Amino acid sequence: MIGTRAALRYAKATLDLAKEKGCADKVNEDMKLIQSTIEENPDLEIMLKSPVIKQAQKKSVLINVFEKKVNDISLRLLKLLVTNRRLEILFLVAKEYIVIYDFLKGVEVAQVTSAVPLTKELEKAILERVQESIDKKVSIENIIDPSIIGGFILRVGDKQYDSSVSYRLKDLLSKFEDNQYISKI
Repeated sequence: MIGTRAALRYAKATLDLAKEKGCADKVNEDMKLIQSTIEENPDLEIMLKSPVIKQAQKKSVLINVFEKKVNDISLRLLKLLVTNRRLEILFLVAKEYIVIYDFLKGVEVAQVTSAVPLTKELEKAILERVQESIDKKVSIENIIDPSIIGGFILRVGDKQYDSSVSYRLKDLLSKFEDNQYISKI
């Protein structure tokens, strides 16, 4: 992805500053808020990436949206991205910050891809199962992908368990293609 290296640098610098000031937890919550706000508002994402909209207007919108909701360090990050004309990577910076923060706290993120959103009960059951198998704290990230039809794909670190309907259908198709049957016609 374009801007990933820059986003990682901004995220590391922000985390270093937040740790120095003793508010890394609060900034992590701010980054989650920023990430979810951009995900839930496609118009905001379009505005941030638009070369037509002036930086001053973008800054004004972001200040109005986040000023009373985020820590001073997070607000300074927003202003720095405006100054450096890098607002298009704001979402990536927030995402990278969360990843680095979780790594430092020893929290493993379990990505569960499902066709529909997980219920709280199912999320809790998955969380308990994953925590039994690894010796770290675990948080769940639910990714919705209707193309898997049903079931789920669980990814923890570099391990993946695919129990989706689409995977099983592909597996069945490959078994049909490997058919050893020879017609006597």
